[in-house]
Amino acid sequence: MRRIVVRAGNPLQGEVAVSGAKNSVLKCMAATLLAPGRHVITNVAAIDDVTVMGDVLSAMGVGVDRSGLAAESTLVIDVPEVCTPEAPYELAEKIRASIVVLGPLLARFGYAKVPLPGGDDFGSRPIDMHIKGFEALGATVNIRHGDLEARADRLVGGRIALDYPSVGATENLLMASVLAKGTTVIDNVAREPEIGDLIDLLTAMGAQIAGKDTSTLTIEGVDTLHPTEHAVIPDRIEAATYAVAVGLAEGDVTIKGARLEHMDMLAEKLAEMGVHISAVDNGVWVTSEGRPRSADVSTLPYPGIATDYKPFLLTLLTVSDGVAIVTENVYGANRYAYVAELSRMGADIRTEGHHAVVRGVPRLSGAPIKAHDIRAGAALVLAGLAADGTTLVGDAHHVERGYADLVASLKSLGADVEWEEPAGDGR
Repeated sequence: MRRIVVRAGNPLQGEVAVSGAKNSVLKCMAATLLAPGRHVITNVAAIDDVTVMGDVLSAMGVGVDRSGLAAESTLVIDVPEVCTPEAPYELAEKIRASIVVLGPLLARFGYAKVPLPGGDDFGSRPIDMHIKGFEALGATVNIRHGDLEARADRLVGGRIALDYPSVGATENLLMASVLAKGTTVIDNVAREPEIGDLIDLLTAMGAQIAGKDTSTLTIEGVDTLHPTEHAVIPDRIEAATYAVAVGLAEGDVTIKGARLEHMDMLAEKLAEMGVHISAVDNGVWVTSEGRPRSADVSTLPYPGIATDYKPFLLTLLTVSDGVAIVTENVYGANRYAYVAELSRMGADIRTEGHHAVVRGVPRLSGAPIKAHDIRAGAALVLAGLAADGTTLVGDAHHVERGYADLVASLKSLGADVEWEEPAGDGR
């Protein structure tokens, strides 16, 4: 299996462009199920998760043309009048985002069958909010043989209060309610930029949604929606990856397409640590010189520090001057699985429950390590930029789920990083 080889080198310099947001495009793809016809989605990253979601839709009878992805970042989706409203387990279990096809299928066909989400264990029964929300809209929901089945002759608007501003529950219930009869009010919704992007797509399809960027959404149900063309917003998590890379390797880099307004809190935290971000035409400029400073980090729902930023920030803290406490407030303590890999590189990290205490060391030491998921895998690649010797990141296929080509992007900035086919099994 391929791995990524990283060696520390010169400071990073130049320009790099971010792709369309992974956490948005997968939900936009699911939303096309709401309206028959040809949809065109642009600014789509050529990543593995897009391929898998395309396969999920294809299994339902949807035409998915990915031929324009590599050159034009364009995805064409042809939704028929009749679909098979079931997501096959062998495909859906590969990405947790597949659960969001449930809302569109239920709203349009009155029935949906989707495997319970697998993947990483981020907490107990996060699907409960989805179920309660669908039931509030008049659906009957059952769990049988590992599948979530929902039925409703037609969904009826209601009032839903989420226990927590869950991104997935917000997206699923929003897409279900746009075709419901009457008015739906959803309180305590997630406010991430990707939610706003989905709202823009649904509005372009003819949905009537009020309250974008607030904690309450009001949806007036319509009888039908129509296909449209939509450009996905830039990926703020990818932008954060390059920003932290500058903090680890030093240098100055322009990240084209990144939107500072989507990452205000991250920019403030990085400034505390000595990594400065400012807005420029069509992007942001990042600069860093010398050893970073330690600063405490706590993850929170948007507009707070995203949990997906945490692996990058914790990696930056491993070589920062001082001691910092990192607190995970969004998911469980098992979101620190990659800490053991950083420790193999000489990082001084102690974890207890939701907290990690990071004592910065001057340099890490290159070692064979393994990626456990998308963002942790990318963070381990970044760790190699601040490590003596050679860092070998195994199981790097995880990184390809969320980045079109992280290695090529870092190489374009002067990083010493490459793909390698190991001769043996390795680590």
